[in-house]
Amino acid sequence: MVDAVDYESAINQIIGAARDRRPFALTALAVHGVMTGVLDPAHNARLNSFDLVTPDGQPVRWALNLLHAAGLTDRVYGPELTLRVLERCAAEGLPVYLYGSTEDTLALLVPALRRQFPGIMIAGVESSKFRPVHAGEDVEIASRITASGARLVLVGLGCPRQEVFTYAMRPLLDMPLLAVGAAFDYHAGLLRNPPAWMQRVGLEWFWRLGLEPRRLWRRYIVLNPAYLARLGAQKARLWEAQPPEPAHERPPTFSI
Repeated sequence: MVDAVDYESAINQIIGAARDRRPFALTALAVHGVMTGVLDPAHNARLNSFDLVTPDGQPVRWALNLLHAAGLTDRVYGPELTLRVLERCAAEGLPVYLYGSTEDTLALLVPALRRQFPGIMIAGVESSKFRPVHAGEDVEIASRITASGARLVLVGLGCPRQEVFTYAMRPLLDMPLLAVGAAFDYHAGLLRNPPAWMQRVGLEWFWRLGLEPRRLWRRYIVLNPAYLARLGAQKARLWEAQPPEPAHERPPTFSI
């Protein structure tokens, strides 16, 4: 259930929730993120409970236009959305909490963001523990975030861990949580963006596969054809997707 949304609308919804102190969950999904839901009904139901799911990848935007005549002229790319949201947060004095990735990455990311947005208020920084949550630890994390004075949380745990974290933590926090994928690595200078032409024609996956073939081969070589097959079947009216109802129960465990 990806939303037909553009940058302006997404940012306005995020900042509105931050101002109003409302829980809000967002993720930006490319083909891999969509297929994690297709292949896991429980996760699919979690994704369908998010307040906003943006079309991160060009093939996802194309599908919205092809199947639903959405008329989208651009995707809503997680790393770019992150920068635009931070720009608004800096302008409006909304403190931001960074959760996820490694200490080394965060040590590069924080000064890079402060250079780009001199007015940014970073309320707190917390790296991933790379393990399942312990009993009561989710409440402790939420308490630290709330006590920091943050009005928005950026979550960089990788797909699908970051979506499960965002889903599980939303009831504990009165602020937006944004699952932003590889944005931490990009803006810390650890990943290079592909050329603009590759992004326009939907070949970003090919660029990333070339950079990290051993880690990403299954994501792209297996899931991309599966995505295209389902898209073709829907367009030809040979198959109709049946999205599950949004989930409401918190998961018994999740990664932090």
